[in-house]
Amino acid sequence: PHEAKERALELLAMVELPDPKKAFNSYPHQLSGGQRQRAMIAQSISCDPKLLIADEPTTALDVTVQAEILELLRSLRDRLDSAILLITHDMGVVADLADNIVVMRKGDIVEAGTVADVFANPQHPYTIALLDAVPHLGQREDEEIDTTAALAAGTEHPDESFTERIRANERAAQAEHERSEMDRRKVVVDFQNVAIEYPKHGRVPAFRAASDIDLKIHEGEVVGLVGESGSGKTTLGRAAIALLPIHSGKLVVAGQDISKPSRDEIRQLHRNVGIVFQDPSSSLNPRLQISDSIAEPLRLAKNLKGAELSKEVDRLLDSVELPRAYRSRFPHELSGGQKQRVGIARALSLKPQVLIADEPTSALDVSVQARVLQLMQTLQKEMNFACLFITHDLAVIDVLADRIAVMHHGRLVEVGTRDEILRYPKEAYTQRLLA
Repeated sequence: PHEAKERALELLAMVELPDPKKAFNSYPHQLSGGQRQRAMIAQSISCDPKLLIADEPTTALDVTVQAEILELLRSLRDRLDSAILLITHDMGVVADLADNIVVMRKGDIVEAGTVADVFANPQHPYTIALLDAVPHLGQREDEEIDTTAALAAGTEHPDESFTERIRANERAAQAEHERSEMDRRKVVVDFQNVAIEYPKHGRVPAFRAASDIDLKIHEGEVVGLVGESGSGKTTLGRAAIALLPIHSGKLVVAGQDISKPSRDEIRQLHRNVGIVFQDPSSSLNPRLQISDSIAEPLRLAKNLKGAELSKEVDRLLDSVELPRAYRSRFPHELSGGQKQRVGIARALSLKPQVLIADEPTSALDVSVQARVLQLMQTLQKEMNFACLFITHDLAVIDVLADRIAVMHHGRLVEVGTRDEILRYPKEAYTQRLLA
């Protein structure tokens, strides 16, 4: 046992856990997502394998933790001289770590080659579609052409400081225009100096998860909330639907002050706010048919019954592009993307003013992710609801968000328009997220 413990501590140190002795004596729930993944890697390399199979090793990890895990795998590959079979739906992970790539579809290999060859010149239509489905930072169809680039290109010896001043002035004018347009809309979510605390339980002291939160979301606006795991993103989302109490400050959602809500006020709030969760499998009742899952809020909040209820369920299935025949199916009979569509239909069933989307695409592969994002974009424009979109995927935020709020250690460190944050970040932490 002593030798086994020494070996375990050695392995935990090898996978760069900050405090191997503390980790050794911890339960899984006491570790962060990245730390748990490091512990699993330590377990998998304990017998010095010649082949390490890594099945989606970075799914649901934020960008900085993901980069650390990939760097660790790369380091272990070199130190242990092990081959790695990396199974993933994330093309960025493939580009970062793999030497060769094999593309599979419906059980068959449709393309294989070096990563450089396949990424630069994909041959199979499915590979092309997969690569096209990956959202990229800075690549938006509606993005305006930067006229100052042409101006600089046409100058033999351009004045770089002058050109940069032009760019800065244009950016400031555009940001000011976007802000003034947004300011004319009704505010539907308003965090005013909010602090959120998890209350004391037994010997476990109270934990402050968020402090000094000031954030407004306007009608029809999508605000992306980004940050590392444990930064407090989900805490804000849960507070907005009164799942967590406000310790101090004021929070107004859909016209209701929910700083100290009564049960009736919470019930009314849930009619005006919908939520889409990260894991579609666990957010749906496995014992309920799809029609019953979608119908449940309609029965409880609107007291719909019979033909009227059935008609509304069909309308919602149509809105999320699912066949009406699926209404009699159970969650286990649907794919991940289909289950997430059911979750979206359920969240929007009461036509809410606000939608909280908590990592709704992180568990989906890139092609399914692209279709779900497109669906959410379409529904948001049609229904004009405000959306707090919580994610660690900055490329997804680039597709959807009007403004972005960056969280770090329970505080908002930077808030601005999409272009201000993604192209010209001011805070060092934001720059690290984008690196």
